Amino acid sequence: MSTAAVVPSRCDVVIAGGGLVGAALACALAPLGLRILVVEAMPPKLDGQPSYDDRNSALSFGSRRILEGLGLWPGLAARVAPIRHIHISDRGRLGRAELHAADSGVDALGYTAPNRVLGEVLWARMATLPGLTLLCPATVEALEQDPSEARCRIAIEGARHEVAAALVVVADGAGSRLRDHLGVSASRWEYGQSAVIANVTSERAAEGWAFERFCEQGPIALLPRATSAGITEMAAIVTVATEEAAALATGAPSAYAAVLTERFGSRLGAFQRIGVRAHYPLALVRAEEQVVGRAVIMGNAAHALHPVAAQGFNLSLRDVAALAEVVADARTSTGDIGDAEGLARYREWRVGDQREMSLFSDGLARVFGNPLRSVGLARSLGLLAFDLLPPAKRAFAQHMMGLAGRLPRLARGLPLTESPLPRAGEG
Repeated sequence: MSTAAVVPSRCDVVIAGGGLVGAALACALAPLGLRILVVEAMPPKLDGQPSYDDRNSALSFGSRRILEGLGLWPGLAARVAPIRHIHISDRGRLGRAELHAADSGVDALGYTAPNRVLGEVLWARMATLPGLTLLCPATVEALEQDPSEARCRIAIEGARHEVAAALVVVADGAGSRLRDHLGVSASRWEYGQSAVIANVTSERAAEGWAFERFCEQGPIALLPRATSAGITEMAAIVTVATEEAAALATGAPSAYAAVLTERFGSRLGAFQRIGVRAHYPLALVRAEEQVVGRAVIMGNAAHALHPVAAQGFNLSLRDVAALAEVVADARTSTGDIGDAEGLARYREWRVGDQREMSLFSDGLARVFGNPLRSVGLARSLGLLAFDLLPPAKRAFAQHMMGLAGRLPRLARGLPLTESPLPRAGEG
């Protein structure tokens, strides 16, 4: 990887956004021998170990396969916490269910990973990739297209540069200006809730358990975190009305611990340490279109889910793996990685999975947030019935692990291509 001294006038792929999704795509495309330009507005903080107060992501088993295929798992394995059991309950009612990795024949249903660790590993890998140029800090300000190429106007250090590419990927976040520039609107449903997150230390170890508890005020989740002394820390997500979030995030740590204890109970004993908290509003966001000419919209710029099912980043990783596969196939067939037929294939492939995950997470948030007593009774009975039906639990676990439906090669544990392709312009 080279960084910003010389801006190329032409490349194969421009990725606008070097966050988790954009960086993962760059790593996925690397074996194809393409000239890749990553444009990122905010330089990452790579100096130092992850802090106690990092935000975390839940990685599904399928996401582990993808990360293994990208050669990233060795750098993550010792720094993530396996989720071997999931406990789902409805506060104040008898309804509950459990999922266990052993029932699905896997070592872990998923893993908790600090986002800073994911970022460090991804950026360290990008630094080793030949043919990749990183511009940071820089932004893609505008994009023009014709049938043969896309042209990006990139701002860096007060100067403007034009770069032509066969494919442009828009992965610059939920507030994407480039998505707006493309004329793509995004539907947004506000839940009127915010998530207040913190890393917490419980009195007793979680021992591979993750907990999802539905309460009238909103769901809470506790995920195990890896530490050098064992898995005793938890990543906590507490959902509250948006107008209450700031006070809970900035008030006394004991107030946050009290809310956790009141909603979760004493299964893990007292919450002895509360890290610095952060809060953000919850909304369901979906771009009205994800392919515009030679541009593909990905990550939070394409879809943002309620975190109740912890599927947002996992869904984006499957998008990454699918697009990389479509690009690899186009590279060997037509040679045009941004042609309309290939990108239409990507769009048609991913629309079903994206719709299902959006409906699933939205449905959970609405059904389990409904205060009506009759709905609560139905929820409780549904959870009890679900727990008594092994086939239903296995099918549900397959979806949660990202192993259902049509999967990209990387998500099936297969290489993206049979052998590395020659670099663009070679052979």
